[in-house]
Amino acid sequence: MLSITVPVSFAVLLLKVSGGLAVMAQFFKPVFSLLGLPGEAAIVFATACFLNIYSCIAVIETLGLTGRTVTILALMCLISHNLPVESAVQKKTGTSLMQMVCVRLFASFAGAMALNMLLPANAYQTATLAVDKVHVSAGFQAELTNWFIDISYLCGKIMIIVTLLMILQRILEEFGVTKLLSRTLKYPLMLLGVPHQAAFLWVVANTLGLAYGAGIIVDHVNRGRLSRAHAVILNYHIAISHSLLEDTFLFVAIGVSAGWITIPRIILAAIIVWLKRFIDWIYAYKALHN
Repeated sequence: MLSITVPVSFAVLLLKVSGGLAVMAQFFKPVFSLLGLPGEAAIVFATACFLNIYSCIAVIETLGLTGRTVTILALMCLISHNLPVESAVQKKTGTSLMQMVCVRLFASFAGAMALNMLLPANAYQTATLAVDKVHVSAGFQAELTNWFIDISYLCGKIMIIVTLLMILQRILEEFGVTKLLSRTLKYPLMLLGVPHQAAFLWVVANTLGLAYGAGIIVDHVNRGRLSRAHAVILNYHIAISHSLLEDTFLFVAIGVSAGWITIPRIILAAIIVWLKRFIDWIYAYKALHN
């Protein structure tokens, strides 16, 4: 993870000191300003879409973004990170890759618009400060020194957090807490549209993450322990809301409120799932009466 995070952060630093980032920020400013974000936020979002949460956090730290800007970006990145890999593994359980990509991108922008309306209205000040940091360079040597200090601190923080989370996951598995959670959440998840047969896999996706938990999901489908139809419904939910443990804590570590990036994801996932089920019901009804 660090082998990707550090080079991406350094590439953003080069864009920053060369003035390339300022040009890109101005290009994307009209679209992202609708979300209460500065133009360079597009770089963070694109990084998350193609890579992982660690990389986009490194870009956020490099750009010096703060406040509600980071909160809105965090929600977008948590929904639409690592799209090539995660959409590909979901395809193995019978869900269209392009559908997953489109659903996640749509949910990212919808969630960002909602947060922009709900969060305290200091977006313009935050965005202006962020753009100023891009436009004003202290010189390459000074920028490089500051970057090296910041990225070293960030890498250390990431290694500690990930190690502690891995230990916590093993403890939860060893003492049967994961299975207990799946039984406890069985019926509450049904309110969110998730089939009760998929309760355990929902817990897996939110503790191990989508990429790592996909193997278990695929195994359940292949062995017939979860039907393809139920797997598709589960995929629509966890595409938007997964890894509630690890990814959330990574953003909390840089000052983002857990509530603002957790509750909206769960709500968005529930809305998307129930829309999916309603559309499926309409198609089934039409097929039955034709």
